[in-house]
Amino acid sequence: MRLPQPTAKMLAMSSAARCLCMTLSMTLSMTVSSAWAAPVVTPVTAKSALPRPQAERIKDLVVIAGVRTNQLVGYGLVVGLDGTGDQTSQAPFTIQSIRNMLAKFGVTIPANVNPQLKNVAAVTVTADLPAFSKAGQTIDITVSSMGNAGSLRGGNLLMTPLRGIDGQVYAIAQGNMVVSGFGVSGKDGSRIVLNVPSGGRIPNGATVEREVPSNFATAPRITLNLHTADFTTATRVAEAINGLLGAGTAQALDAVSVQVSAPLDSTQRIAFVSALEQIEVQPGDAPARVIINSRTGTVVIGAGVRVMPAAVSHGSLSVTITERSDVSQPNALASGDTATTQRSEIQVQQPEARMFVFNTGVSLDEIVRAVNRVGAAPGDAANYFSVRTDTVQRRQVVRDRGLRLLRALHDDPLYDRVLIIGHSLGSILAYDLLHILWRQVGPTKDNPPAPEAVAAQLATP
Repeated sequence: MRLPQPTAKMLAMSSAARCLCMTLSMTLSMTVSSAWAAPVVTPVTAKSALPRPQAERIKDLVVIAGVRTNQLVGYGLVVGLDGTGDQTSQAPFTIQSIRNMLAKFGVTIPANVNPQLKNVAAVTVTADLPAFSKAGQTIDITVSSMGNAGSLRGGNLLMTPLRGIDGQVYAIAQGNMVVSGFGVSGKDGSRIVLNVPSGGRIPNGATVEREVPSNFATAPRITLNLHTADFTTATRVAEAINGLLGAGTAQALDAVSVQVSAPLDSTQRIAFVSALEQIEVQPGDAPARVIINSRTGTVVIGAGVRVMPAAVSHGSLSVTITERSDVSQPNALASGDTATTQRSEIQVQQPEARMFVFNTGVSLDEIVRAVNRVGAAPGDAANYFSVRTDTVQRRQVVRDRGLRLLRALHDDPLYDRVLIIGHSLGSILAYDLLHILWRQVGPTKDNPPAPEAVAAQLATP
């Protein structure tokens, strides 16, 4: 493990220097889940120095207030099914819908007649109406069974009005169903189903009949809403717009909204928004976050946690139990009986620990490669850095004892070099202790290392 520039007493070499070798294989009294282990994961190579993330367009960071999709819903009937429709005795609303539809066509069903149909299903129809949709354009729709229809495959949706939240009809849907799932059943009750046959889609299955009113062309200002609330990003968006279009053009209202003055002419406004979308902005850094899942053995270190990139380590423990039956046969002259005994064989496999890193920075890459080099399991790291109360207390005890020992050795003139050898969890402890010790005794701006110590270290092969 390569360490930062140490002091002369920690790492300086000389011909007469004596070396103290410490073996650190300490184990904390923690509860380790059986899920903690590590699969073999190919490390992702990260460069020691990478540029900051590329700037993103405002178009990818925001949405314009008022420019949005609207949900539509409708109720209809799917006909032409191959005996997989609703059971009318259990779905009376299907028969009621059929009666009402036929009555509009002048067909009257006697009140004492209850049709038993198997090729009709009551369905709900949903769709998303995009912003600025014009009459005559088509949109995709999703059809789902409401009753107990077995499958909608091969069905045809009859004309169905689609309404918005205001109760107005905005589109009319009709067409042949496209169902990805199917089901097959036997006379003995057995059934095989793939995907969901009781729902499907109709591409371009609805025609827009009414436009949704929008104040985009009449509002004196345009409001840009960030996808992710962040004060830094909102400020940078406003500064980027003001830098290109002049001071006072944009102002951040809060962590989400940025208000921009826009031309009143509709043609100029469209070109103005197009220019806004192409401005590049460096988003704010994500908040520091560490996620530890003790059940799955996963550790996620996010950007901003002392180091900039993100590293993920994941583990798995494989346990194989084999049961065997052995027959115990007595000798020919013995009076015993033949008996059967059970024998269990248990094998536990824990693959070599590995961590992998996502490219973005420097420090975390060095940590990950160092931990992988010593073969530390990710479960050890997660268990050591867990925020459970008992773990925090035990970790503090280990740190206090380890630091007292290291400080005593560091201040002892008998030793010129202290070498710590860690294994598994011990390597995590060693790195943690050396990191804290370095902050306490390492050289600073006001206390630089001695020139002879630097020269001795550079001369070390």
